[in-house]
Amino acid sequence: MSSVAPMGGSTPDAVRAYGLEFLSKLAREVSSGTVDLPCFPDIVVRIRNELADPKTTPERMVMLVGAEPWLAARLLQTANSTAFNQSGKPVADLRTAITRLGHQLVQSAAMSYAVRQMKSEPFLRPIADRLKELWKDSIAVASACQTLAQRTRVNPDEAFLTGLLHGIGRLYVMVRAAAQSTNVGDYASFMDLVSGWQASIGKAVLENWAFGSEICDAIGDQDLVERDRRRRRDPDLTDILIAGVLLGDALKTPAPREIDVHGVAAYAALGLSSQDCAAVLTQAESHLASLQATLGC
Repeated sequence: MSSVAPMGGSTPDAVRAYGLEFLSKLAREVSSGTVDLPCFPDIVVRIRNELADPKTTPERMVMLVGAEPWLAARLLQTANSTAFNQSGKPVADLRTAITRLGHQLVQSAAMSYAVRQMKSEPFLRPIADRLKELWKDSIAVASACQTLAQRTRVNPDEAFLTGLLHGIGRLYVMVRAAAQSTNVGDYASFMDLVSGWQASIGKAVLENWAFGSEICDAIGDQDLVERDRRRRRDPDLTDILIAGVLLGDALKTPAPREIDVHGVAAYAALGLSSQDCAAVLTQAESHLASLQATLGC
């Protein structure tokens, strides 16, 4: 299990006092392998475990997903959406939906289901809008990552799932703070502090849930814009996520967008110019409405 440590950042002293104490406690927990995410549906982890089992079959997945009617409906909706069903051929049964989507997109749909379920929990209603905004940002990053991966040998569906999960550390902190009625003072300042911890906390959470090492490493290194690539040749999932997070943030601003590629090793690894980034943003943005409708919470 990875050791969790802050990566810097500064906030007012009043927030740092209790914010750091709270974050330090969470970091110690997840670093030791203890993950406690209140109201997070365990079906997500069970699906992950099932998908990781080389002996799994479509029938076993159908039985597992079918036990959760709302999740089953979400998978069918996803399989029939314009974002993931370009053929337009309707899917009417779970087995076909799971086969068509594949493991990574099934996991993506399960995460969407989980966030929607959590948002309706009474103790999380005060932060429901923030959870929704976080998930909206995650979908934008996922779209950018998927588009970037299509330029590489990295599986686009794996890149999409990684982008969707990139904020799991932030989600974990937000939910735990709400569950414990933690006094975070000024929320914006607290979240600035969280930004220095969320990547390493997110990596530890996903390791605990037995996600693959490439996804976990990418989540943990997502903020390393000057990542050293001298010993590697082809761009990898981490390069895609670093670039995807930056481009996902750019999607919040109206077009036309000027992307400064200087100083970002991931852009160089992917061979992206400012014009390339603009093209990626245009392609990613063209799918956002459909993705939000399908996976939004």
